[in-house]
Amino acid sequence: MPKRILEEFKVEWFQLLDECGTLDSSLLSPLLSPSESITKKEIQGFYESMVLIRSFDEKALKLQRMGRLGTYASICGQEAIQVGCAAALRSSDWFFPAFRESGLSILRGLPMKTLYQYWSGDERGSVVPEAHNDFPIAIPVGTHIPHAVGAAWAALYKKDKIAVLATFGDGATSKGDFHEGLNFAGVFSLPVVFLCQNNQWAISIPVSRQTAASTIAQKAIAYGFPGIQVDGNDVIAVYLVVKQALERARRGEGPTFIECLTYRLNDHTTADDASRYRSEEEVTLWQEKDPMRRLRRYLEKTYDWSTSHEEALQQEVNARISTAVEEYESVGPDDPLQMFDSLFETLPKDLLEQRAELKRRIEKEQEGARH
Repeated sequence: MPKRILEEFKVEWFQLLDECGTLDSSLLSPLLSPSESITKKEIQGFYESMVLIRSFDEKALKLQRMGRLGTYASICGQEAIQVGCAAALRSSDWFFPAFRESGLSILRGLPMKTLYQYWSGDERGSVVPEAHNDFPIAIPVGTHIPHAVGAAWAALYKKDKIAVLATFGDGATSKGDFHEGLNFAGVFSLPVVFLCQNNQWAISIPVSRQTAASTIAQKAIAYGFPGIQVDGNDVIAVYLVVKQALERARRGEGPTFIECLTYRLNDHTTADDASRYRSEEEVTLWQEKDPMRRLRRYLEKTYDWSTSHEEALQQEVNARISTAVEEYESVGPDDPLQMFDSLFETLPKDLLEQRAELKRRIEKEQEGARH
């Protein structure tokens, strides 16, 4: 019996700014509408944002080593993705982060002191300000993907012209939540963009042990919508591809899956030692692809970015971060009774008894301290 080809598919790859800081303008034009352009101010703003969030990251690592923060997940090497996404999102859009998106949260307006508070283990760091359309950080891998799909379904039902962005690592694509979320989004043509920060490693498991597919992006094809792979260290490409996907979602044209190819330059978290499973040669190779180094080379060649510009920017950023650390560390301890108050609308009897017992102990200690 002769074979028939039922469907043929392709996965597109986008890179505009190469490792030497050279921008291919011929590839840029098709991603822009006739009235659009990428200005010097925008590109310089991308770089300034990268410096800010990398400096935040470096400070967090130092605070953790000094015992002033808990276990922390570094974003180093993945700044281009987070800056590009932040620039493409509108404040009315909803954002569902995993645990390696501190930079994107900062650029969305979440105070740095709140994020330091979160990584210190203080639950008040999970409180998102009112009218701020971000969900709290999701530590369980991939569990927030169905939540993002639910928000997108609600937006479709309410006819809200917004988009939802869910970000996650390559490890999440090995979880059932990922496949269930994408399948549901495809079936109901929901206004959601799924973005995978493929940093090559799910803790110590390389991508080659997670999937036999040549790309992660192609997994979208099975669910009936586009999958695109982008150079995740090229902030301009990330920005334009995410922007187009969000606009497509807002127009009611359904979901998009974007795989951003990047690399986690630091350990998985401060509780990890990546040297046990990664070679120095591999890390060195990816350090040459560093998104900040790449964009700075472009600024130096195209807009005369100088050492004095860099120093002034770093000084300003350091001052902002110092203020954020002071604000975080000046926050007093939380009321221990609060741990009961967010569990149920009406506490069951056993928890009421536990709360009352804890309250008695606290009052007794306070009374003893006064004498």
